[in-house]
Amino acid sequence: MNDILHGAEARADQRLRDWRKSMSDHVAWALLVYTGLQIFMTVKAMSDGLPSIVPYLALVILVAAIIPACRWFERRWTDLSDEQAADESYAAAFRRDVIGLWALAILLPVALTALFKAIFTLM
Repeated sequence: MNDILHGAEARADQRLRDWRKSMSDHVAWALLVYTGLQIFMTVKAMSDGLPSIVPYLALVILVAAIIPACRWFERRWTDLSDEQAADESYAAAFRRDVIGLWALAILLPVALTALFKAIFTLM
């Protein structure tokens, strides 16, 4: 009976959330979503008459803004110790960072496209 209880405890310990891995997963998915939205919105904007330089500007902004921002979010969590990585007291901070990450990944392509349209409309 003791072995069964010990095995159940071991499985429960393995299922504990690792904040480091979870944030890495969110960063990877957010970068994919950001890139997909950026491509879709840039192609749509180009078909609406935006110059062909826009994809290159978007790429520069991708490298200069989103990648360092995502790395910042991830670094905050990868530096946790093993004990901290499973500590449930980090749940609120994790949720806050995930919301910020996803807001950035979704809203930045919309904002960039609107900005480029506004700039090239005024020219």
